[in-house]
Amino acid sequence: MKLLVDNMLPPRMARGLGELFSDQHEVVHIRDKFQTGSLPDAEWIERLGREGGWCVLSGDRRIATKKPSRELFNRSNLVGFFPLPAVLGLPLHSMTARILMLWPSMNDTARVMDRGCFDLGIKGGLRPVG
Repeated sequence: MKLLVDNMLPPRMARGLGELFSDQHEVVHIRDKFQTGSLPDAEWIERLGREGGWCVLSGDRRIATKKPSRELFNRSNLVGFFPLPAVLGLPLHSMTARILMLWPSMNDTARVMDRGCFDLGIKGGLRPVG
């Protein structure tokens, strides 16, 4: 899985996940991938779509729920994982632990889906954003 972590989540989380899974997956923070901290959503979504094969871990649920961002995201063939507010409100170590608990499901989803937006909740598994 190739996973981009967006600006709504800390770079150190992305770097930690990247180090943990370096032999299996590519995990990168948006600042490290694009060498900037301020890139409009439409631009990075289109760029990842052109590269192909990317998933996104984003704290910005508007991407998954609002037009035109969601339409662009789906047209770009990206799979997105969007932590719910309860997860985003956790301390960093607890939020990361929750992501790690769902990592196998995220990886399976990335393998079988060519696009889609999924909630990452405090309990249970991944759910399609509704």
